[in-house]
Amino acid sequence: MNGKLSSGERVVRCLTGGDIDRAPYGTFLGWSPWQETYDRWKKESGDESLNVYKLLDFEASFEVVTFNIGMCPPFEEVLVEEDDTYRTWIDGRGIKIRNYKYNGSIPEYLEYPVKNPSDWERVKKERFNKASVERYIHFDWEEFKARVKSNDAAVQVGYYPYGMFGAPRDLMGAEELLVAFYDEPDMIKDMIDTLTDLWIHLYSIAAEHIQIDHLHIWEDMSGRQGSLISMDMVDKFMMPAYDKMADFAKSNNVRLISVDTDGDCAELVEIMTKHGVNAFMPFEVQAGNDILKYREEYPELGIVGGLDKRALAQDFSAIDKELEIAEKMIKLGRYAPCFDHLIPPDVPWINFKYAAKKMRELIFDLAK
Repeated sequence: MNGKLSSGERVVRCLTGGDIDRAPYGTFLGWSPWQETYDRWKKESGDESLNVYKLLDFEASFEVVTFNIGMCPPFEEVLVEEDDTYRTWIDGRGIKIRNYKYNGSIPEYLEYPVKNPSDWERVKKERFNKASVERYIHFDWEEFKARVKSNDAAVQVGYYPYGMFGAPRDLMGAEELLVAFYDEPDMIKDMIDTLTDLWIHLYSIAAEHIQIDHLHIWEDMSGRQGSLISMDMVDKFMMPAYDKMADFAKSNNVRLISVDTDGDCAELVEIMTKHGVNAFMPFEVQAGNDILKYREEYPELGIVGGLDKRALAQDFSAIDKELEIAEKMIKLGRYAPCFDHLIPPDVPWINFKYAAKKMRELIFDLAK
């Protein structure tokens, strides 16, 4: 290895088995707080302008090519109903949502834009035309390239909430989508094909302007019991699209293909790594994921996360136990150390600061 690595290049090499000087520090969502958590930390730190990332010296990972890879044009946002407690509206995805007016929480999704094949045909025609230059025509490539350089980052395409399961779920809702795999298989296949062809078209345009380092696929298709659909269905409906993505990546020297899914991801890791995926996140511990076991079974898998965020709400000794796991994983390689999802509001600032500083010390000590 020659010269100093950028933080983005370090992450990519780390997860793909390249030469690195040390493990990455402070990258990915496992070092990011919920908004409610951030509000708590501002009060506890006494700093209303608290910049967690700057204060704790977190490093950059990726700058994302923010082409519109979803609906174009989006639905017009419409306020449906509002009272002293709740607000109900239709968002840009066409989803009818209700949530508390003042206190943030997980919203209630009341209605989705696609209920049947005719809905899909209309939405596809109106909002998923890959020829629409509005998706990218205003993207400032010179500004983006300068930002990549100044932030020491690598380049990513694909982002939340877009994946072969994730995006159709946003169109139909989880329950309706699961039923449609049985009742409307042709529609689901066409959804996945349409979306995949759109994304590859847009990523190919991006590849004409800049070297892409990372292709990200967001699925969130698992719970504690594992995948929400069978591996036969994953293989039949999703893997042809993954193969297309892998072909694009290979043709354009994209080194990293990652999948984000919550829950127990064991079944998905087994099948998706056979179709081009070489990194997974966030390996939720409470769903039964053990990253040391994954490392033993999949020595070439890039692993992000897998440290129990619940330890952060306990005490320093509980955090130290997670750091011991991180140390083992860092030594084994292809691991970006972080907690297993966004940091929840029950975590005190002092605990999070302790975890971050101890992790930084660990990473740099191991690199000596």
